[in-house]
Amino acid sequence: LDGVPLALPALTRSAKLQSKAARAGFDWPNAQAVLGKLDEELGELREALASGDKALMREEMGDVLLVLVNLARHLEIDPEAALRDANDEFARRFRRIEARLAAEGRPLEDARLEEMDRLWDDAKRAEREGDG
Repeated sequence: LDGVPLALPALTRSAKLQSKAARAGFDWPNAQAVLGKLDEELGELREALASGDKALMREEMGDVLLVLVNLARHLEIDPEAALRDANDEFARRFRRIEARLAAEGRPLEDARLEEMDRLWDDAKRAEREGDG
């Protein structure tokens, strides 16, 4: 694992570390097995959350992210690119929420979560229908 630079973005470094480990035989047999591990790690994160222990929550969150990167590797998806795309999608949809509220003359802070969630669904639907 020594050849994997520390300076890489964390998701990319994780993918490279896990690829090297997989080439050495340390790997799950398929994506379904990784999903099983994800379920296990999410359970541990839930337990950490219930404990209120911030250090444990951070550790378990890191484990969840590590497994998600491994799942991306099994699916042959670049996790950096997937997250970048998801960030762009989030920002685009959130801007639609802001624009809808602004068109009504309302600041974002005045909207309730349920309303913003409905507007989010509207933005998602509009993108799927080609109005995005």
